[in-house]
Amino acid sequence: MPPASEKTKAVEFLDVTYRIKQRNLVSNLNFAVRQGEALVLLGRSGSGKTTTMKLVNKLYSPTRGEVLVQGKPTTNWDPIKLRRKIGYVIQETGLFPHLTVEKNVALVPKLEGWERDRIEQRTYELLELVGLEPKGFAKRYPHELSGGQRQRVGVARALAADPPVMLMDEPFGALDPITRLELQQEFRRLQQQLGKTTIFVTHDIQEAFILATNIGLMYEGQLVFLGPPEEFWRSQHPEARAFISCLRSIEPPPADKSSEFLA
Repeated sequence: MPPASEKTKAVEFLDVTYRIKQRNLVSNLNFAVRQGEALVLLGRSGSGKTTTMKLVNKLYSPTRGEVLVQGKPTTNWDPIKLRRKIGYVIQETGLFPHLTVEKNVALVPKLEGWERDRIEQRTYELLELVGLEPKGFAKRYPHELSGGQRQRVGVARALAADPPVMLMDEPFGALDPITRLELQQEFRRLQQQLGKTTIFVTHDIQEAFILATNIGLMYEGQLVFLGPPEEFWRSQHPEARAFISCLRSIEPPPADKSSEFLA
C-alpha cells in the first residue's frame, strides 16, 4: 500500500521537460498538486504555464520525465478517457454555438452514456450552482448570453461529469474588470464548496491571490517558486518581486487633482 501522502496527489510532475524544435518550453518540472488544492500557475506570456497545463491532459506529452494523473502516467492513459476525467475551461469558453446552453453543459455526460433524466437533473443543478437560473437560461444559445454568462456556462460544462481535476486557462482574461472580479469570487466559492483539484493559469497577480491555495511561479520554462500566497508575498525571487510590485504600483490621484474631474 502506498503511504497516505502519496494517495493525496492528484497530479504529479516528475523531472518533466517538453522540447520542440530544439528548444525547451518547460524544463525539469518537479511538483505535485494534491486533491482539493487550487494551484495557480502564474507567469508572464511565454513563461511555460499553459504548456505545463497541456501536459496534464495529454495535449502534449513529455520529452523527458512523467506526468502522473491519479497515480498513472499520462502516456499510459487513453487520451479521450483522460480528458473526460478533466474539466477544461478556456478564455473563450469553447461553447458550441449551434447548441443550447443545456446541450452544451450536457455534452460530456451524454458522451459518457448517462441516462436522460440524470443528464437533465445534473445540467439544471449545475446551472443553479454557477448562478444561472435554468428556466431562464437552459434554452438560450451562446450568442444570447453576455461574456460573463458564457464563462459561467463554460465552468458548468467542465463540471458536468464530476471530473476529479479542473484545468482553467485564463478563463476570465477577456472580461471587463467588474465581471472578472465577480467570477473570481464566484469560482473561489465553488472551489471551496466542491473541493475540486484545480490548476489555474494566469498572468494576473491579483487573480492568483484571490484563487490560490498555492502559487507556482513560472519563469523561462521553469518553476521558480511554489508555495502558499503568504509565502509568495515574502519571496525574494526577482520575478516574484516584479509581480508583487504590480500590486503596489497604482496610487490614487491627489485630492486637489481628483476634484477637478468632479467639478
